Amino acid sequence: MDSEFNRKREFHNASARSDIEGASPARSSDELRRQDFRFDLPAELIAQQPPDRRGDSRLMVLDGASGALEDRRFDELPNLLHPGDLLVFNDTRVIPARLHGRKNSGGRVELLVERLLDQRRALVHLRASKPPKPGGVLAMDAGFSVTVLGRHDDLFEIRTESDQPLLSLLEQHGQIPLPPYIARPPTATDRDRYQTVYARDPGAVAAPTAGLHFDQALLDRLQDLGVAKTFITLHVGAGTFQPVRAERLTDHRMHAERIEVGEDACEQIRAARARGGRVIAVGTTAVRALESVCDERGTPQPQRAETRIFIYPGYRFRCVDALVTNFHLPESTLLMLVAAFAGREAIMNAYRHAVERRYRFFSYGDAMLIAHRSPR
Repeated sequence: MDSEFNRKREFHNASARSDIEGASPARSSDELRRQDFRFDLPAELIAQQPPDRRGDSRLMVLDGASGALEDRRFDELPNLLHPGDLLVFNDTRVIPARLHGRKNSGGRVELLVERLLDQRRALVHLRASKPPKPGGVLAMDAGFSVTVLGRHDDLFEIRTESDQPLLSLLEQHGQIPLPPYIARPPTATDRDRYQTVYARDPGAVAAPTAGLHFDQALLDRLQDLGVAKTFITLHVGAGTFQPVRAERLTDHRMHAERIEVGEDACEQIRAARARGGRVIAVGTTAVRALESVCDERGTPQPQRAETRIFIYPGYRFRCVDALVTNFHLPESTLLMLVAAFAGREAIMNAYRHAVERRYRFFSYGDAMLIAHRSPR
């Protein structure tokens, strides 16, 4: 059984590195450029609001081996999965990470928490006409103050001077940090809808958006079907929206994000392998976490660490067999990851199809299922 699985995985990885039949020959990973992942996206296809109900969205199904496409509905997902499959969800919880205030000079300042360091300290992105110096005190509009302790590259370390933990202050006074391509202020609705129904561990400043399509009723249907589920944690940082500035992909340095993959998740993956089921990552964040902790044989090990893994065409997948994902920004690391999984030409063709068929893009948009093999 293991030899058959490994044979199929080698086919999976070979197809991920090649183009679909009839396309131009694949370029090597060393030759890939940022512009190889460019596509034209009409602005009106960028979803500005979530659908009326979770799961009330479209689902494109891409066969990773052949490049064949199907247009489905997301609530049809149970029809595309099989008893014994394992869904891996990212249970990170988005924190209301954006705060506004003033410097001592009176100038406006905006903080976006990137990472909580302890109950009072955090690393933040800081926007101001002139960056404050270490020791500077910022008066937040919510009535508490923070002190700037220092600067670490593009991030500032701050400490709250309140008796309340910083996370508690954020939950009371912070704004949900909607992505920059959503051109409106956050509303009370976003506190619920820009959050998965299974979110548990606070620490993300962006949602693992493939999970936004799942409601409890769908999770129950999948369970009744015999599809297992497990959870990992990757705290999504604001770096997920940073553009790739290097021309050559090999020159890009990935931002760091915290991951936690527990023993239960590792055991669930081993059990899925043993019964012939597929490991299906819900979102690129789940892919990055799983591929960070698996060895060459696809065996995961429990870890609590940081990952800077950058997955682009040429990468050899070790753990993930199928992927549920949203549609991503042109020239983004997330688009490069799904191109590694399905093949660049297959993905770019799928994105052209999505534009032609008027799919909704990005965080509140529609979804895609990419599968490389059927259960044994």
